[in-house]
Amino acid sequence: MQYRRLGKTGREVSAIGFGAWAIGADWGTVDDAESLRALHGAADAGVTLIDTADVYGDGRSEKVIGQFLRERSGERFFVATKMGRRVPLDLAQYTPEAFRAWTDRSRDNLRVDRLDLVQLHCLPTDIYYHPETFAALDGLVAAGAIANYGVSVERVEEALKAIEYPGVASVQIIFNMLRQRPADYFLAEAKRRDVGVLARVPMASGLLTGKMSKQTTFAASDHRSYNRHGESFDVGETFAGVDYDAGLAFVEELRGLVPAGATMAQMALRWILMFDGVTAAIPGAKSPEQARANAAAADLAAISPATLDRIRVMYEERIKPLVHQRW
Repeated sequence: MQYRRLGKTGREVSAIGFGAWAIGADWGTVDDAESLRALHGAADAGVTLIDTADVYGDGRSEKVIGQFLRERSGERFFVATKMGRRVPLDLAQYTPEAFRAWTDRSRDNLRVDRLDLVQLHCLPTDIYYHPETFAALDGLVAAGAIANYGVSVERVEEALKAIEYPGVASVQIIFNMLRQRPADYFLAEAKRRDVGVLARVPMASGLLTGKMSKQTTFAASDHRSYNRHGESFDVGETFAGVDYDAGLAFVEELRGLVPAGATMAQMALRWILMFDGVTAAIPGAKSPEQARANAAAADLAAISPATLDRIRVMYEERIKPLVHQRW
């Protein structure tokens, strides 16, 4: 496992984290006992970074993680959660009182006195033009309720605006082989400002595992079924916003580039880690086997310049016109 400094937090975290959306909701059937085993499998493989949110299963994900932290007491993990989507996406809802109530709820769910990192959870773009929002977060730090704060965004422009605020320690953004725009400018700017970057949706909702086909079906409770066209939240969160058939065609061409002894999913994660502006990729896992396989991606050899160039050309030819200017 590699470990990297998460920006202004000053904390070293694993370069492969554990994305805990899937153990809360929206990815089909969830079993809490199996989720706990997945967390332990990740920790045994060196993962120290766990990312969750208060709305993943309406607190279910946080509570499972809280149980995990009790079972691994004495070990140090970095748990990032998110807030802001328990109410309508209305700026009037984001008050200091609401922030305090949401962080208190997350502290109770996670069974901790202070949250390592709280991220604003894909809130409306206009939030970044209201300094009082970030002053309220500074107040939570001063009060000892949270150690650090950051943002989770949909758009590169939101990320660039957010990091103008000196208290923003991290940005979570979609970044993978099918969504490469953050590499154009944002990653370098985040590094210059000492802001950690968490790459979410690193395998494009499973497309980049290479295990899907036109015949693959998804449960009704799986966002890959009910959010194909952005019916419930931003369409960019599902398959990175790429048309499913176009994504499958990209994956077929990618198969020939996977190094011997690695899976396509592992190569997809290792590709992200080739960008030194990224602190960590946060793939999801619902089983210990998945968690261990994800963690092993950090141990792969560096991807060759020729392969990186081929992936870039594939993106520019097949995918860039579909997504590059949308997010």
